[in-house]
Amino acid sequence: MPSSWNSVYRHWTDSPKENSSVDVLVPEKQVADVESKVDAIRKEFGIQQDVIVMHQDLGESIKVETNGMYTRTRAAPPTDESWFKQYHTWDDHMAWLNAMASKFSNNSRVVVAGQSLEGRNISALHVYGSAGPDVKPAVVYHSTVHAREWITTKVNEYIAFQLLSGASNGTKDLLDKFELYMFPFSNPDGFVHTTTVERLHRKNMRPAPAGSTNAEDCSGIDVNRNWDHSSWNQSEGASISNCAQDYKGPSANSEPETQVLSSWLMDKATKAPGVASYLDWHSYSQLAMSPYGYKCDSKPPDSAELESLVAGFSTALQAVHNTVFKSGPICQTIYQVSGDSVDYAYENAKIKYAFTVELRDTGENGFVLPPDEILPSSEEVWAGVKYMWQNMDPSFAAGGAKSSNSSAVLE
Repeated sequence: MPSSWNSVYRHWTDSPKENSSVDVLVPEKQVADVESKVDAIRKEFGIQQDVIVMHQDLGESIKVETNGMYTRTRAAPPTDESWFKQYHTWDDHMAWLNAMASKFSNNSRVVVAGQSLEGRNISALHVYGSAGPDVKPAVVYHSTVHAREWITTKVNEYIAFQLLSGASNGTKDLLDKFELYMFPFSNPDGFVHTTTVERLHRKNMRPAPAGSTNAEDCSGIDVNRNWDHSSWNQSEGASISNCAQDYKGPSANSEPETQVLSSWLMDKATKAPGVASYLDWHSYSQLAMSPYGYKCDSKPPDSAELESLVAGFSTALQAVHNTVFKSGPICQTIYQVSGDSVDYAYENAKIKYAFTVELRDTGENGFVLPPDEILPSSEEVWAGVKYMWQNMDPSFAAGGAKSSNSSAVLE
């Protein structure tokens, strides 16, 4: 695809590898022109693959996705499986966290790590076993760092829901091994913006520089390119253009969201009982990935074990609804990223089991995933998560007794 299109059409997927595809949002009045240009490109390069239309009318697809979302039907949100039948607003999500902590008060509590740029709480549901809080090594899950990736919030919440409500299916054993900190929103302001102004907004809500011609695209910083990992300074893996979707910001750790999340994670990782695992949920592509993201020419010391775990995650997930996830290191599996949370967790915070997962789908719906896919997506991911928890060694928790990558060199 011509590089000039980057400033004209909004890409849903970027930096495709050879023999892959790219998804692009095209305004209705420009569809014919784009189809003509794509046909010319296909003929010039002998591309046989047909062009597939994901959403004939994206506005109608969003109406289906948000059906019932803005109508609170009861005083309090449901704390049973019906919560996962539709998407919800920010206020409803916060009410749900509190409702779950109240219903399961012996095994959970709401923790506030800090505030976002616009002053919203960055909260987590802390889930723990019968031994009480802060006894077992932590597993930390982030979601919705990219605001438009709504399915990640629901899947993340489902994991906490299963751990709290599913004592009959082996969850007690899991909570005897680890505790969970489930952060539903790494980027709360951006998520609120997607529910009130622009459904497909990705970044945080840092105002666009004065004089910007496109306030929507040129506002915000990609929180997942802003972490204070050594790779933030490299030229590959993020953009220095504030209008780019992967704009890394004026300096590492410049954003309140990054500051809050990274300092909280580092604090947990350097104190007993430590942090055993970190995972950042994304959509879409159906990929389960391990470090590194910032370089493709080498692998971390724990690569064999980490790649085995993401492969096992994918196998366990597929057994539920036959959904196929590919697995491998981030840089070699999807694309190069810099200043990202996974590399920070692995190298800075010394968290051995650091991962990222791209959820459903592979381009049929993209970011606007219908509500009827929330529950099946959550069910299959829960199977993969159980596999990971059962096969991770808690003795390697950062801040705990030992950590195999404690001597990792930051490059």
